[in-house]
Amino acid sequence: MIRPGDSPASRKDRGAFFTPAAIADYLAEWAVAGDKDARILDPTCGEAVFLLAAGRKLRKAGAESTEFGELLYGFDLHQTSLDWSKSLLEEEDLDAQLKEANFFDVPTPTQLGAPVPLMDAVIGNPPFVRYQKHGSEAQAKARRAALQQGVRLSGLTSSWAPLLIHACAFLKPQGRLAMVLPAELLTVGYAEPIRVWLRQRFEQVHLVLFERLQFDDATEKVVLVLASGHGGCDAFSLYYLDDAEDLSRVRPMTNLSVTPAGSGKWTDLLLPNRQRQLFKQISDEHLVPLSSYGSPELGTVTGGNSFFTLNQDVADQFGLSEDAGHLRKVCPPGTKHLKGLTFSLAQWKKLREAGEPVWLLHPDPDDRSPELMAYVRYGEELKVNEAYKCKIRTPWWRPPVVAPPDLFFTYMSHRYPRMFTNSIGSTFLNSMHGIRLRGDVPSPTRFALPLLAFNSATMLGAEIFGRSYGGGILKMEPREAAVLPVPKPKALEQAWALLVDSKSRLDTQLRDGRWTNVVKRVDEALLVHVLGLSAKEVAEIQDAAKTLRARRMGSEGVVGD
Repeated sequence: MIRPGDSPASRKDRGAFFTPAAIADYLAEWAVAGDKDARILDPTCGEAVFLLAAGRKLRKAGAESTEFGELLYGFDLHQTSLDWSKSLLEEEDLDAQLKEANFFDVPTPTQLGAPVPLMDAVIGNPPFVRYQKHGSEAQAKARRAALQQGVRLSGLTSSWAPLLIHACAFLKPQGRLAMVLPAELLTVGYAEPIRVWLRQRFEQVHLVLFERLQFDDATEKVVLVLASGHGGCDAFSLYYLDDAEDLSRVRPMTNLSVTPAGSGKWTDLLLPNRQRQLFKQISDEHLVPLSSYGSPELGTVTGGNSFFTLNQDVADQFGLSEDAGHLRKVCPPGTKHLKGLTFSLAQWKKLREAGEPVWLLHPDPDDRSPELMAYVRYGEELKVNEAYKCKIRTPWWRPPVVAPPDLFFTYMSHRYPRMFTNSIGSTFLNSMHGIRLRGDVPSPTRFALPLLAFNSATMLGAEIFGRSYGGGILKMEPREAAVLPVPKPKALEQAWALLVDSKSRLDTQLRDGRWTNVVKRVDEALLVHVLGLSAKEVAEIQDAAKTLRARRMGSEGVVGD
């Protein structure tokens, strides 16, 4: 229930999105578990939706009206919310101990000055607010509360994470957790300590996911976390529903179990079981990590790309040249100029003519030619030499250049990660990754991989293993790019034989932005003709990749680490 005078803007600012009755009722049933004496805590009780639902379940279990004041407990930062909660509880002849407090200031039941006893259950919907919206003191307080329970969180974490950890310190060992959390619990890097903690803390964990948004005014999808016991677990129960109204037909321990990855993201849990199992089967039987061909590596870190990368006009102005040993060809910063399957000399020349920075300053360390020294003095006038990376090397004006890789790999992507054959043999910067193929890899691999990576299984793997950033950007650090699933060598060779004659046409389609045509053709060659998947199985993998891509690109509120 929304109190008078509240607004969507104010609720969004404080991260308060009111829980639908069906969700509150479902979580309350798990929290009370039919025990009329169960003590229930909501650490951010807001307008009492969970306390009301829990009170009704306690009454149904046999609790008397006079007992609720010792069974229901709630904290909130805002006294107005507590007053509203008290009024709503009284309307149903319920009672609760309601206290105005920053929950991170509340001592746990094992500490001196604890205001409440150990609880049978913790229930609630903590605010989904970024640390950055809090002051540094509040951030530090939240992190300390989590650290006291053995969980170290990063500064990127939202406030729900430390609150969840601190709240569970109020639970009895066999107590129950019933929480609404953002679905980013499964997908972002900074939630990794929470995922590890869930597996180590509870004997059983159930996750409920929804296809539809469940909160008015919110763009964030949610996951219901129902957990109990202690001592750790190997597998979770997973429920994938369309809407909260479907909750009435499922109960914990009635469906499949999943074993999440021991580390890393659980993005694949956002998919229906049939799609996850199919992807796992294809990966196990037909795909290998990209690192089996060559490990992704970082590009050159210059300390000031605008100075160390030059266009032709600047090079001519200072008399710097490749022939004189001042410059080396470089793939310009960023990856927007890379659109097809290769980076060729013709493309490099076209970029040079367009005024792009296609040269990297990399003279001999003993070079003191007038042309070079004039450019060095220019850099010192711009204070480039005071940048950290420049200050720690001698001479400051000679960045360490990474040897030309066989392939380029996009560091950050919009729709999908891409690989490009480095036909020109140029060096590159840290705005992309390089892949140096292993010596025993067949030579056609450097041309085949960029094209064959446009299969739906690999693209689904990118969504599962990559990081989602603001604006829907997909980011893959070297270690994440290394586990990108790509075709095994034999499958790669066979599919390449089917596609090699079409390479030029497919390259043109990519440059024109018709990437879906390319994926369809590659899927046909690799997944159907070579791997023998049925049309239905290919459609499932395509749908899974599309679902996760649409979720990432359409959810700007989901920000990675």
